[in-house]
Amino acid sequence: MRKRLALVVVGSIAALATAASAGNKEGAFSLSPVIGGYTYDGVQHRDTTPVFGARLGYNFTKAFGVEGLFDYAHTESTRTAQKFDMYRYGGELLYHFFPDNNLVPYVAAGYAGLNFNDNKPQGAFDYGAGLKYFLTDNFALRGDVRHILYNFESKTINNVEYTVGAYIPFGGTAPVVKAVEAPAPAPAPTPEPPKAVEPPPVAPAPVAPTSSLSVAPTAITKGEPATLSWTSQNATACDIQPGIGAVQPQGSMSITPADNTDYTLTCTGAGGSVTSAAKVAVTAPVVVAKPVAKLCSPTTLGIQFDTAKSDIKPKYHDELKKVGDFLTENPGAKGVIEGHTDNVGSQKMNMDLSQRRAESVRSYIIKNFGIAPERISAKGYGPTKPVASNKTAAGKQKNRRIDANFTCDGK
Repeated sequence: MRKRLALVVVGSIAALATAASAGNKEGAFSLSPVIGGYTYDGVQHRDTTPVFGARLGYNFTKAFGVEGLFDYAHTESTRTAQKFDMYRYGGELLYHFFPDNNLVPYVAAGYAGLNFNDNKPQGAFDYGAGLKYFLTDNFALRGDVRHILYNFESKTINNVEYTVGAYIPFGGTAPVVKAVEAPAPAPAPTPEPPKAVEPPPVAPAPVAPTSSLSVAPTAITKGEPATLSWTSQNATACDIQPGIGAVQPQGSMSITPADNTDYTLTCTGAGGSVTSAAKVAVTAPVVVAKPVAKLCSPTTLGIQFDTAKSDIKPKYHDELKKVGDFLTENPGAKGVIEGHTDNVGSQKMNMDLSQRRAESVRSYIIKNFGIAPERISAKGYGPTKPVASNKTAAGKQKNRRIDANFTCDGK
């Protein structure tokens, strides 16, 4: 039953889409018989049932109006055989959208009394929406849906009523239609005076181009960069020489000239050509001679060995490079690498150990720096030439050393 009533309402509202000519009138009274369906809240356990009713209305304006309402429905309980008669009576305030159109939608809200089987009436609020479709000035079809709320046994009850019916207005003020005035006759055309023949516009003389070229800094050391910047106006093509070629009318670029250079910017346009120049000075870098260590007198090298070992650790390679560079820069220099120890251990052991260490240093220098073997000799002195007392740890450390003793250029 509920589905059939819903289909009736939807079909009736859809039927309102045909053409007509009328609208809502100010000051009009109206009578509306309606029929539809009434659906109860599930907690009431009552069947959806047809509802019959009537509306009596009055429009204060074309948009605002009021309606008094009366509805009747007969239903049954879904759980027992009990039957109910429902009466709803009250009033609503309506607001119409587009009241001058044939199809007039509106919203409504109101308050009514509800009575079931002559019990004490319940106050119920309602709100909803509707449509009126005017077939003539004095007849329209209408469709409405209302949400009805009231309290029953400490519960908020939600019922829905949906109806279709007729809307019959009478009286009221018809909209004033403004008469369309006939257009005034067009004035007779005035003959246009003969147009003066204007001379063709004279093309403006082309503007001579301008340009500028700059370099920063103006002086650099060979290998350093400088920035060449240029601008031009009224130019279509630009070229920079020497060695750069065609460029955009404005721009900048990094340059690294090898010598003093005079740069020339040439720009051309419709008005001729223009040239700008900039110069950068290039100086040779100052070569600082690396000082070569002078080892023409006995020199102690900062080289340490592990106990009873003669292998050279990589961290002492820079120290030995000083000796190699000296011998390379002084091809006449000759000398001896001396090995020394402290007095810990036997005399023979220390003599052998110091000789091995001196030989290890000599071999490293010859191999890694290409020094002729006859220019270097190696001699181990063991503990025989101490430079400090062997009674202290600091003294012993000073005595465990490698000395380089060379003569420079035969001196």
